[in-house]
Amino acid sequence: MTTFTINEVKKSFVNGEIEEEVLKGINLSLKQGEITALVGASGSGKSTILTIAAGLQRASDGQVLLDGENMTEMNQEEIRKIRASQFGFVFQSSHLVPFLTVEEQLLLMLDVAETKMDKRKQKEEVKKILQLVEMDHRKDAYPASLSGGEKQRVAIARAIIHKPKMLFADEPTASLDSKRSRDVMKLIRDLTKTLDITTLMVTHDEDMLSYADHIITMKDGLIV
Repeated sequence: MTTFTINEVKKSFVNGEIEEEVLKGINLSLKQGEITALVGASGSGKSTILTIAAGLQRASDGQVLLDGENMTEMNQEEIRKIRASQFGFVFQSSHLVPFLTVEEQLLLMLDVAETKMDKRKQKEEVKKILQLVEMDHRKDAYPASLSGGEKQRVAIARAIIHKPKMLFADEPTASLDSKRSRDVMKLIRDLTKTLDITTLMVTHDEDMLSYADHIITMKDGLIV
């Protein structure tokens, strides 16, 4: 079972001669197979928590523990390997590579994650994941021909193709209309349960909170 814990995490930035404390001692425990949603006004610290948890920036103090291993004590190469092999990311924009087909986007992710699969096995895995997100019929399409909802489905498939322990979703529905937002959130929820992933999500959309197992409200760098 994957365990992910944030202990007394603080983050400060220096703005001129002023040190601004963005996170003021955050404690958070995430559960496998569940979605934890971070909500709060802009500047509350929720995106900072997500990026620190995902190893995209370092905490000023505190611990980030993945299965008991303290990521705050790791060097950049160790963190890079964890991000590539054990983490998946979904952002507001799909960030698909414009000159790669849907299938090629996922094959590239398997190479980045350094999975021990031959090309035949990789293509089999891609087919299975695309069937899960109902995009197998578009495997040869390029991003320019996909709708916004289809792009996010591909982005989610790319985020989980290497079977990560953790999924980080930063405003995954912000660029979508309400129907496509519901479709994407249902997909994230179903994949979190089916694949037993630990999901941490930041959202401003209160309509999406019904898909979360836990809702954490942030204000002024603290959990309230």
